[in-house]
Amino acid sequence: MRSRVAGRGDAAPNLPGEWPSGPLPEIRLQDHSNARRLFLAGSALGLGALAAGRAAAQPATAIPPGPVGRPEPQLEEEPPLALAQRVGWAVVGLGHYTQAYVLPALARSRRSRTVALVSGNPDKARSVAARYGVNERSLYGYDAMERLADNPEVAVVYIVTPNASHAELTVKAFEAGKHVICEKPMANSPAECQRMIDAARAADRRLMVAYRAHWEPHNLRAKQMFDAGELGAVWFASSDHHRPLDPSRPRDQWRVKRAVAGGGSLVDIGIYALNGLQWFFDESPNAVAASMQSPPGDPRFAEVENVFTAELAFPSGRRATISSGYTADKKRIDLWGDRLVATLDPATAYQDNRLVVANAKKSEEVLTQETSAAQFTGELDHFSQVVAEGGAVRTPGGMGLRDVRLIEALYRAAAERRWLDLNPDMTVRGT
Repeated sequence: MRSRVAGRGDAAPNLPGEWPSGPLPEIRLQDHSNARRLFLAGSALGLGALAAGRAAAQPATAIPPGPVGRPEPQLEEEPPLALAQRVGWAVVGLGHYTQAYVLPALARSRRSRTVALVSGNPDKARSVAARYGVNERSLYGYDAMERLADNPEVAVVYIVTPNASHAELTVKAFEAGKHVICEKPMANSPAECQRMIDAARAADRRLMVAYRAHWEPHNLRAKQMFDAGELGAVWFASSDHHRPLDPSRPRDQWRVKRAVAGGGSLVDIGIYALNGLQWFFDESPNAVAASMQSPPGDPRFAEVENVFTAELAFPSGRRATISSGYTADKKRIDLWGDRLVATLDPATAYQDNRLVVANAKKSEEVLTQETSAAQFTGELDHFSQVVAEGGAVRTPGGMGLRDVRLIEALYRAAAERRWLDLNPDMTVRGT
């Protein structure tokens, strides 16, 4: 990546062959006429006559009859692996996020490919399978996930379902002998998260939580600037993540039910703020205070909260504030350095995120060579590489457990209306 790039246009495509370099010889109409007549004659009289006619008709300086093969080009990015070398993925849950973002990203990825689908709707599964070339023999219901054990093409299972189902489906995937990546939040309770981690250890398989912003180019550039000291000393940060909640859309209907979602805006969208600030600071809070509010009489918030706000204190002395909500539409992170303030706005959108650095004298947008779409392929291919080659998972199950513990502590702080001191594992001290 580099900052302040003038444009984002793609380079000209590499053609399979190129004409020889140097000035082109003069081409006269008579040359083409003879060539065309000889081609037609060759169709009737045979290739030998065509070759002889062309040798007699064309001058020695004529352009060769086709492109000249060139050496393998030097590409800016590594090309995709051959299909047989890519890690096979089974995607569990075929809702809006899967169909709009996960499956297209798997199709674009370098190391990964979709080989199986799991859904509670057989008709939808067959329709999606036809679009992505998945064999109908590799379609499964939620109640038949144990049959994944018999499919050697599947190495990774991606859980993209409502929060309350994460633990059960993850355990089933591990019992089938597969690696698992699970959407955030990891589960609805620390106990469920621990059950998932224990299942991964028992199966000797890898577990990853899908915190995609860790691969988002603008977030990565901001993290690089933070770590390099380009912002100066950062003692305060703020993160605000809000989006409208519309239960008329099927993808929002389960989010208004506490038993399924596990909470309201804090769990759904506020988790980006919590995870992101801990990533930037490279530390977790040791004390929190919080509050939450919902407009009276709004049926959307009969079980879950609308606005959630919190203050976070960190061992280093840094402070941060976060907010989440279900009525406005904004996803922003500010890192307040004494040299520069870095603002990601949008910070964690699916596309078109932006990074601006500013102080009292100047304001500049920091551009990246990659677009925000790279967060999806980067996340997927990172896990495929770990599965194929080994190495550390960047966003492991332990991170997911930490964040769910922090969410639990924040809800308690809001309910008790007081500051809570936390242990390093995000449990309340003395409990």
